[in-house]
Amino acid sequence: MNLKRYISAKTISRIVLFTGMLLMVSCDSGFEEMNRDPNAYTEPDIGSLFTTSLIRTVGTGTEDRNRTNIKYLSGAMQYHATLQTFWYGEKGIVNQQTGNFFETAYTSHMRELSVILEATEDNPELVNQNAIAKIWKVYVLHRVTDAYGDVPYTEAVKGSSELMFKPVYDRQSEIYPMMLAELEEAIGQFDASRASFGGGDVVYGGRTDRWKTFAYSLMLRLGMRLTKVDAAMAREWVVKAYNGGVMQSNDDIAVLEHAPTSGNTWNWDARELKRESLPESNQGLGLVKMGKTFVDLLQEHDDPRIPFYMTLWEGNINARQSQVLSETTEPSLQKGLPNGYDPGTISEIIPGWNNGMLAEFSEPNTATIANFSTPSIILSYSECEFLLAEAALRGWISDTPQDHYHNAIRGNMESAIRYPNSSVDGVSITSDEIDDYIANHPLTGSNEEQMRQIHTQFYLAHYMYLDFFEAWSNWKRTGFPEMAPITYPLNTTGGRPIRRLMYSYEERALNTMNVEAAISAQGPDNYLTRVWWDAE
Repeated sequence: MNLKRYISAKTISRIVLFTGMLLMVSCDSGFEEMNRDPNAYTEPDIGSLFTTSLIRTVGTGTEDRNRTNIKYLSGAMQYHATLQTFWYGEKGIVNQQTGNFFETAYTSHMRELSVILEATEDNPELVNQNAIAKIWKVYVLHRVTDAYGDVPYTEAVKGSSELMFKPVYDRQSEIYPMMLAELEEAIGQFDASRASFGGGDVVYGGRTDRWKTFAYSLMLRLGMRLTKVDAAMAREWVVKAYNGGVMQSNDDIAVLEHAPTSGNTWNWDARELKRESLPESNQGLGLVKMGKTFVDLLQEHDDPRIPFYMTLWEGNINARQSQVLSETTEPSLQKGLPNGYDPGTISEIIPGWNNGMLAEFSEPNTATIANFSTPSIILSYSECEFLLAEAALRGWISDTPQDHYHNAIRGNMESAIRYPNSSVDGVSITSDEIDDYIANHPLTGSNEEQMRQIHTQFYLAHYMYLDFFEAWSNWKRTGFPEMAPITYPLNTTGGRPIRRLMYSYEERALNTMNVEAAISAQGPDNYLTRVWWDAE
């Protein structure tokens, strides 16, 4: 994220020289006024900048979605499987794309946001915009530190404002308290008498009450991250979030809507799956299939989300979907591909393998979950309820764990109505199916058994949102569900799922001293070095 790529020393020298020339001729009366373009912006349009930051962070048009969310994390969590080697996270193969999310977060997600924060700081008229930007900054950077551990936070993206091109890396143990405090500070700033972003906020329409709820819900997520390293601190922030007011229903979901009209409005995860992995011309021989670990769990639980999540390949032919979906999504026909194999080694587990057999395995359903119009769910009500179920199980709040557990399952299944083709026969998740599923899934047993149930359902639910970042982070914290071991010859993790992404090669070359200091403090820059909150 070294901003010398954007502002070179030569460029700065030219700016200084040009400024000096202007000063030399400043005695010419009216010169400055004469040369001012009356149609040019002299102040940043923070509404447009915020729109851009939201859209880029959620994923439209940025390469981190395909290369990180899908190729690394959906495979690592065994939602998807492939016989290809370029899904590095699934097989634990080292590749330079591990740094794509790091680079994109700082140079794209944070670029406009840093301008907004600077433009709104200490301006009472823009106090709500500043608060929302602070909350969004925490959202952007919490995923970066969850993926890489120690990262720039206090000096992040200050190259243009303070010429800070080689930021130091903060310890994650320091970043988490800063993020939580920043959320609390932002919540306290909101002023109902002041304006907000309005239409520039394509998530909540500038509603400060919704952003306050979002901030408390994010505080709940971050508080729960700390359970393995500081249970007292975790409890403090979880209770604070709960008392402040987290999401209460699916109406509170943070969502970015999409439309199929152009690349600027598509759901980018769906676009990449369809383009690269599930082209119709492949007739079921595409690169990506549903993972066996995931499919087996869904079938074991007789889960009504199966038809919504997946289909046999014919159901992914756009022109035929309305005619065949009720047949190609039949739960008993779905089959997951084992993770960790290639076209040569797959015969070790499936005797007599030939490539044509790929067509027998299920694919992500491009009519629903992987449709170009599928909404991007940024943070969900069901996630809050799963985390509150755990908080209640720990005795941190006085509610009944099962009530939150069932609210979480119901909320997730009911959120399917937001998706395209959610009412198609054989695909829709009916209220009777939801009631039956909840009746058949009481929260029982020891605390460990209940934790297993809560977070297995968390895992099953998060595929709804294609949010493999959060499923991965929650798995690292809880260990549920267990992932199948990977024995692929190029695997570098001893068959274990990756627990961390590696810093970008470019950052290591351009900010070497600070990167090396972070590695020295945190541990080797590899897939198995645990971030601070992921203690053993």
